[in-house]
Amino acid sequence: EHPMARILVLYYSSYGHVSLMADAVAQGVREAGHEADIRYVPETAPAEVAAAAGFSQRADHGQIEGPDALASYDGIVVGSPTRFGRMASQMAAFWDTCGGLWFTGGLTGKVAAAFTSTASQHGGQETTLFSILTNLLHFGCTVVGLDYGFAAQNGVDEVKGGSPYGATAIANNDGSRLPS
Repeated sequence: EHPMARILVLYYSSYGHVSLMADAVAQGVREAGHEADIRYVPETAPAEVAAAAGFSQRADHGQIEGPDALASYDGIVVGSPTRFGRMASQMAAFWDTCGGLWFTGGLTGKVAAAFTSTASQHGGQETTLFSILTNLLHFGCTVVGLDYGFAAQNGVDEVKGGSPYGATAIANNDGSRLPS
């Protein structure tokens, strides 16, 4: 029997799509018999900009306490919406504060994965996942993807997200489509 792993689902979400995906990731971790904590990174947009754009944060998900909190987990699954083909600046800003963790090798050998949501089907999902995975590799993580053994990500009978680089969702330009 394998010991229970402690997994962090770390995300940023402007409109709630990535936070819903974080719930699904955590549910999958728990169904596999492990512990999952969900945390979001700090908002860096000015409060008036976030309010005017309708950004929202989940009251039931706590904010990450800081970079050092990551080292206490066995694995990390990182989610961010796409911003112009890369992770959102809020997530990038958080990783930019983690230099001390990189220097000490605090994440070396930990299992890690990525997920994202875009407005459109070709909205930069894979480049966003690569921007997350690049950070994780620089921190010494062992990256795990969503391999094609998961056949449900294939087919065109409905709009689907997913690639071997991580789980994805498509929200529609007005945000009306929720992750399925």
